[in-house]
Amino acid sequence: MKVVEIFKSLQGEGLHIGAPTVFVRFAGCNLRCEWCDTKYAWEGGEEKSSNEIFAEVLAHNTRHVCITGGEPLAQKGPVSLINRFLANKNQVTIETNGTFSLEELPCDPRLTVSMDVKCPSSKMDGKTKVENIEILGPTDQLKFIIADQMDYNYAKNILRENKVSCEIIMTPVGGTDLKWLAEAVIRDNLDARVMPQLHKLIWGDERGR
Repeated sequence: MKVVEIFKSLQGEGLHIGAPTVFVRFAGCNLRCEWCDTKYAWEGGEEKSSNEIFAEVLAHNTRHVCITGGEPLAQKGPVSLINRFLANKNQVTIETNGTFSLEELPCDPRLTVSMDVKCPSSKMDGKTKVENIEILGPTDQLKFIIADQMDYNYAKNILRENKVSCEIIMTPVGGTDLKWLAEAVIRDNLDARVMPQLHKLIWGDERGR
């Protein structure tokens, strides 16, 4: 498996925000989002075995593990690695862009699938496999990164047209301009959580945070 970096920080997004977490960032992505903040993970990476990754993560002695990218499901190996962490009783999150089937992922209460739906500002809208939304359950999250009103309306349409059984997260592009989005969600009575990207509030765009 090709890995760009393994590092310890705080979970900056979603249901486990603020939790000390070890991140395994896989190389390679099949999308090219306009506002992507990890373009350095699109290519490259160092080949590492499952044993090497597992040992490096465990050395940090942290319960939470986040499998991210790039797009981790573009590679072979992350699913078996997730099963290994679950067997070790870790709390695992996998961050995915939703363009690969989620059917092979284990059904385990300690696994959180964090799936993005790409909105128009990313210039990758329409790429998500919407059938994945029905696979998501109560421990998972459906995430929208929103730049403007067009993105917000797009997200509302996705929610209206699909049965969603997981938590819904809305975060502004850049992670900090929350007010207009919060007011829109309150006004429209959406059952969604408006959240910042905590790591950006603390460290900005510093890599490895």
